[in-house]
Order: sequence, then C-alpha cells, then structure tokens
Amino acid sequence: MVDPVLSSPPEPLADADRVGPGEIRTEEMLINMGPQHPSTHGVLRLMLRTDGELVLECTPHIGYLHRCAEKLGENLTPVQFIPITDRLDYLAAMNNNHAYSLAIEKLVGMEVPERARYLRVIMCELNRIASHLVSFGSYGLDMGAFTPFLYGFREREYILDLFEQACGARLTYSYLSIGGVTQDIPDGWVERCTRFLDYFEPKIDEYNDLLSFNQIFVKRTAGVGVISAADAIAYGLTGPCLRGSGVKWDLRKCVPYEIYDRFEFDIPVGLAGGSDGIPREVVVGDSWNRYFVRMQEMKQSVRIIRQCLEQLPAGPVRAKVPRVLKLPAGEVYVETEGARGQIGFLVVGDGQAVPRRVKIRGPSFCNLSIAPLVCRQVLVADIAAIIGSIDVVMGEVDR
Repeated sequence: MVDPVLSSPPEPLADADRVGPGEIRTEEMLINMGPQHPSTHGVLRLMLRTDGELVLECTPHIGYLHRCAEKLGENLTPVQFIPITDRLDYLAAMNNNHAYSLAIEKLVGMEVPERARYLRVIMCELNRIASHLVSFGSYGLDMGAFTPFLYGFREREYILDLFEQACGARLTYSYLSIGGVTQDIPDGWVERCTRFLDYFEPKIDEYNDLLSFNQIFVKRTAGVGVISAADAIAYGLTGPCLRGSGVKWDLRKCVPYEIYDRFEFDIPVGLAGGSDGIPREVVVGDSWNRYFVRMQEMKQSVRIIRQCLEQLPAGPVRAKVPRVLKLPAGEVYVETEGARGQIGFLVVGDGQAVPRRVKIRGPSFCNLSIAPLVCRQVLVADIAAIIGSIDVVMGEVDR
C-alpha cells in the first residue's frame, strides 16, 4: 500500500522561498554564549542573533553573580565592608580596598601616615600587574595560544607570594583598610620586591615576542571590534578600553589621588599600525590595542613601584581608628584608577556607624555596555576576541 502523504507531490515554493542560481538561503539563529563558556570570562551570558557565521546582534545578560554588595555596604561598618570590596574585582582586590578606604577617610577627614600611603600605591600597582598578567594569559588562551597562559601565571605567582608575605592572603586581601594598611611589611620584603621587578621587567618584551606580535594573534585581533574615541566616551568606558581608543585619560595622572603626583610615568594609548613597530593591520580602538595598552601599563607600573621603594619612608602604617567609627552627615564620591578602569564609591553618612547609602561604580559594568554596539556585523569567532579585549570581571558587573 502506498503512503498517500509520501506519494503526494511536494507543495510549490512561495516566491519568497525560491533560491536563484548561485544563491544560498539562510535563516537567523539565536545562540547562547555562556554563562559557562570558556571565552566569556565568568558567568556572563551573551545572546547572539546570527545569520550563518555573521553576528547581527549581541545582547549581554548579567546578574548570575549578583551578591548584593551595595546593600551589604549599608548594613556593615566600613571596616567590616572592606572584605566585601575584595569580592568585586577579585583579580585586583587591592584597588577596591583602596577606593573604598579613600572614600571613608575623606568623609570622616582622616589623615593617613606617609608610609601607609606609599605601601598602598606599591600594592595597588603590583595588583595591577597581576591582573594584567591574567588578562594576557587568558586572552591568549581565548585566541588559541596556550603557552602565554602558563607564562603569565608563572610571574603572577611571584606577586602573590609577596602579597602573602605582607598580609597572609593571595587573592582577597583586606590589606588596605580604613586609616592605612592592616600591618607593616616584613623585613626583607623590599629587597624581594626589587628582585622580582628586576626579573619581571624583561619578561614583558618576551611576552610581546611570544603573543603581541605573533602573526596569527594579530590577524585575530587587529581591526576587530573597533571602538572610536567618541563612542568610548559616550558609553562611559574607562581604563585600557578608553585608552585603547586613543584617549589619554588616567586618573593617576590627570586627577592625581593619594601620592601619584610624586611619580614619573606615562599613559599608554592605542596606536595606529605602522608606527613604533606596531603591525600594519592594527587600527586605533581595536581589540589588539586594548590588549597592548595593558602590556604597556605593566611597564609603567614597574616604574611607579621602583620610585615608591626608593622613597619609602619609615613610620606608622595606620592612623588611629576609633573602635566605633561614626560617619558624619554628608556624602562623598571617590574614584580611583583600577586595573579595568575607574572604580567609584559613593558613601552617604548620617551620623551612625553604618553608612546610609553605598553606591559602587564598577568599570567592567560600563565597559561591557558597549558590547551590543561593537559586536555587530562580526563573525562568531570574533566575539571571543572582542569580549576578551574588554576584560570584564563579573564580580564588579553584577555587584
């Protein structure tokens, strides 16, 4: 017996479905990239609308790491809240400690000892290097290069050893606290830090030979995900994402805080291809420039740390902090230059020991906001290059 369905002639194609000679008919598809994708740098979900290999639209979905950090800040004393700031950008926790401590000290009018101010800068710059090393290694991994990941983490271990000697922790430190730092560095720490800098500085050029100027890496990142200076400013980008677009803006130099005005260092920015040995394919504001700014920043951080170690004064490392620190009525907003951009803390006091309001500006949150704009009309494989160059940490995106 013949199946009437199978034996019946096919339905004629509508005009819209007809494909002419040499034409390929495609359909749009929605693809989830994340939240546990190896190239999304955390629990980030990207909803991609694709036409074949071409990405037409990219929508970030956040909130998978939301831990109510701001609400916790309104229910804890400032000293109790310091460990929570470690969990924002957990790859550069010292910088979060620093920004919040400066905000509280400004609100209560507290003076920090000179030695503590130098130690703060040393730790923040070491943590900046450690964070950029993770970015360097993981970005190489995203692009298919495994060796840079091993090299970056090898050097990062030396920095974590220095942190462990200073405060006992290797990831979340709570070392920079209200009034200064929790304790002084041990004997011989300055010499060990100097030896590390002597060892590490030449390694940056090795990294550039290994990855930055590797032809395959350049082909994957140069001219991909270009962000103009105007768009970078309009979307509130800061840090390497802003400087990679050619904008020479760094709070440490342009609006100095702590003691950064005492040091000589430069602000690396994105460069056009063909100048200063930069590959010809490179465009200002592309993924390669955002990556390369971080490589150059590590050299400047080494310069700052060396000057700090040479000028490091003796003396106490923490001001006298009352057991119950009352926050006067009023509000302050303090921004510092973190590893990923400007970290901001708004703190509102009303005479109690606990702030009335705490608001956090996470640089990764603002930097990620440009993804829908820059991830259009690119290949699916380019999404990893673009998101990796933005270098988000979801702890400070979700807060």
